[in-house]
Amino acid sequence: MSSQDLPDLLRFASAAVDVHHHTRLAEDQPLSRRELDELHSHTIGLFGLLDTVTVSTRAHVPAVGDHLHNARIRLWQVCEHLHDAYHAAPRADGRHPTSEACVSRLPSYATDLTICRRHAVTIARLRQITTSADLRAPASGLLRH
Repeated sequence: MSSQDLPDLLRFASAAVDVHHHTRLAEDQPLSRRELDELHSHTIGLFGLLDTVTVSTRAHVPAVGDHLHNARIRLWQVCEHLHDAYHAAPRADGRHPTSEACVSRLPSYATDLTICRRHAVTIARLRQITTSADLRAPASGLLRH
């Protein structure tokens, strides 16, 4: 596969997300834990793509790279909220997690381990590419390195 094929793949991925969005419009139900897990997986994948293009772009066009870096940080924040939503969502049997379980975010099922493992791997990468100040900066601000 050549790099010329990548825009097509992104367009297909975007179309698939759009189809899911329009399919969900017909339902009047909250997202299930499974859907939250899949959405988190998709967003982590997008974070990985953005991470790759940020690194390669910054070396050649620093101003664009700075904007991509900021986008990558904001996308990480989306991943963090999706992970929190997953742990706060009711389980398949209808039971709601206790507030202590939500705060501790300790996995109790195999699917919990999957989302938590994926999240932990991304956190490790995040620690390599950001600072605490980056993560606390206002969303509209431009971060300079």
